[in-house]
Amino acid sequence: QVQLVESGGGLVQAGGSLRLSCEASGIIFSTTMGWYRQILGQQRELVATITRSGRTTYAESAQGRFTVSRDNAKNAVYLQMDSLKPEDTAVYYCRVETGVAVESPVYWGQGTQVTVSS
Repeated sequence: QVQLVESGGGLVQAGGSLRLSCEASGIIFSTTMGWYRQILGQQRELVATITRSGRTTYAESAQGRFTVSRDNAKNAVYLQMDSLKPEDTAVYYCRVETGVAVESPVYWGQGTQVTVSS
């Protein structure tokens, strides 16, 4: 029913850029959308989020380098990643909320690998 399809990951050199995309199908209305990342063996951590009205939140490590945006009509969320560092290497997951209630469903993408070489 609901699917979040991610794309845009890959291998880049330090200082390079990537643009991640996540398109959600089967969702009528989304509230907060965002990106999380996970290094193998570590906990998943927040990278950036954006509300339906456009308010954004960034991890301190991403501030000034990453930009999150969305297309409400397409239920899509994007992450422009500039000035990439080796420590940004991780699997990146998009996350979509469908409401503010505790019972509101939350959906995750399949993850896309980002590797930054030094």
